[in-house]
Amino acid sequence: MRRYGSCLLLVLVGAAVLRISLFSELYLRYVQAGLRPYLVVSGVVLVLLGVVMAVVRRTVDDHEHGDGHEHGHGVAAGPRVAWLLTLPALALLLFPPPALGSYSAEREAAQQAAQGVGAFPALPAGDPVELTVGEFGSRAIYDSGRSLKGRTVRMTGFVTHGDDGTWYVTRLRVTCCAADATTSKVEVRGAADGAPPVDTWITVTGTWHPQGELGTDGAWPPVVDASAVRRVTEPADPYETR
Repeated sequence: MRRYGSCLLLVLVGAAVLRISLFSELYLRYVQAGLRPYLVVSGVVLVLLGVVMAVVRRTVDDHEHGDGHEHGHGVAAGPRVAWLLTLPALALLLFPPPALGSYSAEREAAQQAAQGVGAFPALPAGDPVELTVGEFGSRAIYDSGRSLKGRTVRMTGFVTHGDDGTWYVTRLRVTCCAADATTSKVEVRGAADGAPPVDTWITVTGTWHPQGELGTDGAWPPVVDASAVRRVTEPADPYETR
């Protein structure tokens, strides 16, 4: 059995990749949607490679045993400790880790947008206007046209807590995958029921609360005066795209 350890490992890893990318949308916890085809192809290749390697080794074994002796050119069994490599593959297959949450968000210092203060495009007509947490933050801190003024907005994210009773609707933004995630957050004020538990997913409806000078630390974090806070389920894609 030890001779087939690497084959089994390849099949397990491939099956795990296919489980999260082909048979579910769990891959969205780790990478952007556009990478799904590459994950599916990688999973199929790994499974096929593992199967082919197993067939080749079985053929070699049958040939050697048929001759009545070992020729010595078979693939040697690896060390037993190599079987520990199956544990991460099994973990991903059976217990895929959750998306990044409040712990990751709280570790990162406030990130300021690179575009600086300037005019932003007009918001669409009608209230409430749907914005991502990142869009709201960029307009609140950098929009010289004050496009958020007088508008009712709606944002969805998970809850993080700050000091002195402050709390935020938060979202992680990715360029490629979870490894490059950065944090966008908006302080929520005026919610009738107070702060929900950490990592609770919510939709906040409210209005912008201006503070500080545009483009300065005094404008961070942006603030929304909440008129409604509703608990929601975690979306299939928990990240915003930069």
